[in-house]
Amino acid sequence: MTKELRAGDKAPDFDLPDDSGGRLRLSALKGQAVALYFYPQDDTETCTKEAIAFSRLAGKFEAAGARVVGVSPDTVESHQRFKKKHKLAIALAADPERKAIEAYRVWRQKTLFGRTYMGVERSTFLIDAHGAIARVWRKVRTSGHADEVLEAVKALPESSRGPAAKS
Repeated sequence: MTKELRAGDKAPDFDLPDDSGGRLRLSALKGQAVALYFYPQDDTETCTKEAIAFSRLAGKFEAAGARVVGVSPDTVESHQRFKKKHKLAIALAADPERKAIEAYRVWRQKTLFGRTYMGVERSTFLIDAHGAIARVWRKVRTSGHADEVLEAVKALPESSRGPAAKS
C-alpha cells in the first residue's frame, strides 16, 4: 500500500493539458498557493456544484494569493464544454491517463448502490507557495467546502501564499 499524502509532504508535480488548450504544470505555479481539487466527472450534479462554488470564490482566492485548479479524468474538450456551460472561472486540467490522480492517490475503490468500481475520490490539496502540502481534505462533502478551503488559504502565513496575498 502506498503511503497517503499528508500535510508537510512535497506536492507531486504534474504537467497536464488544461481547458485553455495550454498545459498546466504545478511547478510553474510555485510562488503562489494552489487549491488543487480532484473530482470524478464534468457536468454531474455534485461536481458542478463544487466547480460553481470554487468559481464563485475565484477572485477571493486570487486576492488571498492562491489559484484554484480542478482535475478530473475527463478530456480537454469535456472541460471546455463544462466550463462554458456553467461559466466557470477556474482552471480545469484533464487527466484521462490518471497520472496526477494516481500521484495524489485519489484513484480509489468506491461503492455506489452496492456496486464496487474504481473512481476518483473527491479530494482537495492545499499546496503552499513553496510546493509543500499544507492541508488535505479527503471524501469531500461539497456544501461549504470551497469556503473552508478559502479560509485555510487565508490562514497560511503570508510567505506561504502568493504575491497577491493581503493580510
